[in-house]
This record gives sequence, structure tokens and C-alpha cells, in this order.
Amino acid sequence: MNLKLTIVLFLCSIGAISAQHKKWTLEECVAYAVEHNLTVEQYELDLKNAQIDKSDALGALLPDLNASSSMTGSTGLSFDPTTNEPVTSTILSANGGLTSSLTLFDGLRNFHRLNRAKLNALSNQYRLDDLKDDIRLNVANAYLQILSNKESLKVFEAQFAVTEQDLKRTKELVEAGVLPKGDLLEVEATAANLEQQIVNTQNQVLISRINLAQLLQITDYENFDVLDADFEVPPSEVLTKSPKEIFAEALTFRNDIKFSKSNIDLAKKDLDIAKGAIYPTLGAFFNYNTRYSDQGGFNTTGVFVPAESFVNQLWINDGISYGLRLDIPIFNGFGVRNNIKRSQINVEKAKLQLEQEKLDLETNINQAYVDVKSFSKAYEAAQKTLEARRLAYEYSKERYEVGLMNAFDFSQAQSRVDNAEAELIRTKYDYIFRLKVLEFYFGLPLELK
Repeated sequence: MNLKLTIVLFLCSIGAISAQHKKWTLEECVAYAVEHNLTVEQYELDLKNAQIDKSDALGALLPDLNASSSMTGSTGLSFDPTTNEPVTSTILSANGGLTSSLTLFDGLRNFHRLNRAKLNALSNQYRLDDLKDDIRLNVANAYLQILSNKESLKVFEAQFAVTEQDLKRTKELVEAGVLPKGDLLEVEATAANLEQQIVNTQNQVLISRINLAQLLQITDYENFDVLDADFEVPPSEVLTKSPKEIFAEALTFRNDIKFSKSNIDLAKKDLDIAKGAIYPTLGAFFNYNTRYSDQGGFNTTGVFVPAESFVNQLWINDGISYGLRLDIPIFNGFGVRNNIKRSQINVEKAKLQLEQEKLDLETNINQAYVDVKSFSKAYEAAQKTLEARRLAYEYSKERYEVGLMNAFDFSQAQSRVDNAEAELIRTKYDYIFRLKVLEFYFGLPLELK
């Protein structure tokens, strides 16, 4: 029994350790951020409120029904509710009833409110989806920043390993009298500089991990990490599209555009509701009432008759009333007219906001397109620069090893290679992110392969 318990605890501990050291993919980070973001949760609550408003609007089209009852005891002069005659004794009475009313016509305002509530729920859904889109882009940017910093760290660590070998070889040459001691000091300075760059890059990796963890609402920064992978620049069909084609496609699915269009529809419904106040309101009502009194009375022969039972009086003393009510607006201090004018202005403002959103979207797409082209060229230039720097470094290394170059010039050649590799990594991930942004505007999912 103890052996089984030990095995179970051991397996649980392994599961806990593996969960702590989970490596997150971009897709997992995006999904987790969308699910746990606090602003998303707030917008989801707003969406639930909008759905409740839709239920309220639907209920306004239905008749209401309310019940009421009361029981009263009085001493002295009072009126018997069953006979409306004054009595001077102690009396116990009760009243009860049902009331129902229904709006038959109100300028179709209730129908417009129902349609508005449906549109408002849809608008809140678009706003929520637009927020999720922004989160996805922010997470992708933070994720790629971690990968860029990690790859830079690998480069510096590899360069430091090479420099350690150079340091060992230089010591041997200095001890053999082939090189002056100054060359050894120069190589040692290069190694120290690389160590400093490694420390700085390690800090950058940590900070970028923390930034992404905060986007995901994860507080366990130490154990949070992303999947180690060296992503190459992916091929993309979006590069075959023009900015106009990408913009035209974006207009068909972008949630910010849908949100702005829904705001126009909402403003139009508000205008319909405001116009409905011009018309008369016609309503119907129905009331059922009954009453009870513990007071008896004298009949026509002068004999005192005790009060009927409570149940019998409910049937004997009940009654109904029903009817119609018509309210005609005549003058209300220009309130209705001014509300209509305000609603008309809001419609125009919503239309202008949509046009502004379209202009912003087109500007962002053009900027993203230019960024992709410029960062593509920067990445190609960085590749050529690194290739040239490496060739120059190999040539310098050969000259340094035979004593035709001093340690300072050799360290400069190596430093230029380090800078070129760091620039290549930076431009590569900058290019990947800009490419993903352009793909995102075209409707392609955020994926790294």
C-alpha cells in the first residue's frame, strides 16, 4: 500500500515539475491571453448586459400582470369597503386585485428598442472581437521579441566560446614569445566585453518573458518560458497582394469596421425611437378587484345577519374594470424635437467615425506594407553584411595567427561580426512580425511554422 502511494506521489511530482517548465507556443499564448485578459472579461460582462437589455426590450412588448392585497383593521368611525357605509365599531377588512396593462401603439418605439437591443448586443460582440484582435497582435510582438533576444543570446554565447579558444591560443603564443603581452590583454578585454553582452542579453530575455507573462496575466515569471525555436522567414501569399487588395479584403471582416458600422445602425435606431415620441400612445388596461369585511348587517326584516365567510365574500364582492387610454403629445418644451435633432447629429457622427476608421485602416495597411518591404530589404542587407563580415573575420584570423595583425585589429574584426549577427537577428524578427501584421490585415491567422 505504501509503495502504491509513493508511486502516485512520484508521478504527481513529475507532472507538477513538467507543468512548471512548460514551453509555450505562440498559438497557446494567444489563446490563453484572450481567455484570461481582464479587459476581455469586462467586455464580456458588457456583452451579457447587452443581452439582458434585449430581454428587457422584448418584455416591453408583452402585457404586464401585477397582484396586490392589503388587510386593514380600524376602530372608530370608518367605512365598510363592502358597503361603503360608515361604521363606528372595530372593523377588519381586506382588499385584493389583479391589474394588467398593454401598450398597443407608441409610435413603434418598443419595436425599435427591441431592434436596437439586438444591434447593441451585436455591436458589443464586434467590440469584444476587435479587442481580441489587438491582444493577438500584442502577444505575437512580445513572443517574437523573446525569440529575438534568445537567438541573440545564443550568438553571443557562441562568440564567447570562440573567444575563449582565441584567448587560450593567444596565451600560448605570448608565452612562446610570438605575440606581445598587449595582444593577450586585448583578447581578454574582448572576452570581458562579450561576457557583459551575454549578461545584458540574459536580462533582455528575462524582461521580454516578463512582458509576455503580464499580457497573459501570469505571475509565475520564473517558470514561464516560450518554446525554443529558430524560425526562418516564412513564405507568404500576402506578398503577392497590393495594398488596395489587402484593404478591400480587410473591409469584409475587420471587427473595428463592423463595430463602426453597427454604431451607425444603433444611431439610426435611436433616431427612430426619438421620432416615435411624436405620435400618440394608446394603451389598454384590465383590473380585477375583490374585498372582504368582518362586519355583519341587518336585513330587510330588521334581523342582524353575520358577515359572510371570507371565501364567499371574495366571490360576492369582486368586480372588473377595463378600458383604453390615449395620450397625445401636444407641447413638451421642444424636448421631442430637440431629441430628434440630437439623434440626427449622432447618425452623422457615426458615419464620419466609420469613414475615419476606414482611413485609419487604409493608412495602417499601407504603413504595414511599406514596413514589410523596407524590413525585407534590411534583412537581405544584413545577410550580405554578415557574410562579408565573416569572410573578413576569417581573413583577419589567418593574418592574426601568423603575426601579421595585432590583437586590437583582430578584435575589431570579431566585434564587427558580432554586430552583424545581432543586426541580422533583429532585422529577421522585425521582418517576421511586420509580415505577420500584414497577414493579419489580410485575414490570415497568427501562426509561426
